[in-house]
Amino acid sequence: MSRLSILTILFVTIAGSLSGQIPVEIFAGDKKAGIDILFFKYFKNKKGHASPFLFFNRNRATLDYKMTSTTNLPQFGFTEAISFNKPEWHGFAPVVVAQILNRGIYPKTGIQFAKVKKDYTIFTWLVSEMNDRPNLDWFLLARYQPPINSSLHLFSQIELVNAFPLHQSNNYSFIQRLRLGLKIAEFQFGIGADFTATGRDRYSTLQNTGGFIRYEF
Repeated sequence: MSRLSILTILFVTIAGSLSGQIPVEIFAGDKKAGIDILFFKYFKNKKGHASPFLFFNRNRATLDYKMTSTTNLPQFGFTEAISFNKPEWHGFAPVVVAQILNRGIYPKTGIQFAKVKKDYTIFTWLVSEMNDRPNLDWFLLARYQPPINSSLHLFSQIELVNAFPLHQSNNYSFIQRLRLGLKIAEFQFGIGADFTATGRDRYSTLQNTGGFIRYEF
């Protein structure tokens, strides 16, 4: 059985024990296209209520329009995290993270903060890789979707994925993903842009602008 098949079975099993909807985004930019599943939901307890365990899931695939049989190959990323949340901690929680990328598997641990309200969401963590040449990762997801009228909402989101090397052989990595549009029922759509910069003394950069559509299953 392939790694992808195992991950798919694991994802379906976990998703069945979670409360809430699962959003799927398709983004078509001028240089790359991608599909993204990003959500965080509480596990249900035996009574069907939210437990203290919060599950974060990120499955992402990106296709470069300049892809050949040997270069600019598709990129895949899977990030799974579980945190333990108590009301008296006011949104802060310890978190363990497992990130699976094309280049390997990276376990991480650190501190998380989550604040989810009707019109806005703030979700962030600061985690360190658990290896001999670690990076310190700072992730931030901020979403604001106030109502415009009874059936229409604004949809705005900023996502930051930053890696700060704790070893001189590693590179810095900075990713910003911006989304701005409208929300109607389970649909969100609009314009977006992804910016990346990787390096240390000299940086390789990429800007990818286009449109997105999201649906919450």
